[in-house]
Amino acid sequence: MLGYDDKRNFYRMLVNSPCQVGLLEQPSVQLLHAICRDISATGMSIELSAHAVDIGALLEIKIESNSQQIPCLTAKAKVVRCDVQNNDDSACLVGVEISEMN
Repeated sequence: MLGYDDKRNFYRMLVNSPCQVGLLEQPSVQLLHAICRDISATGMSIELSAHAVDIGALLEIKIESNSQQIPCLTAKAKVVRCDVQNNDDSACLVGVEISEMN
């Protein structure tokens, strides 16, 4: 019998990489620094320090590459989940659905 995680269309890849997050609807807001915890073909989860984002917000996420042969990843995504971590508002785990990837 398949478990819940086995029913996904795409597997998640754990990356734990630093990334930059921009709010597309508020370009005047500074880029936020975050950690991309995991990524799949259709979404990713990112951890933001002390900053919650609204469900439905549009983001641009950039993950730099450590290799000159591999270009950086830039994605546009919509926030589908924002969970406060550690019960002290020090961080939130944001789930996003990728709409465009470069």
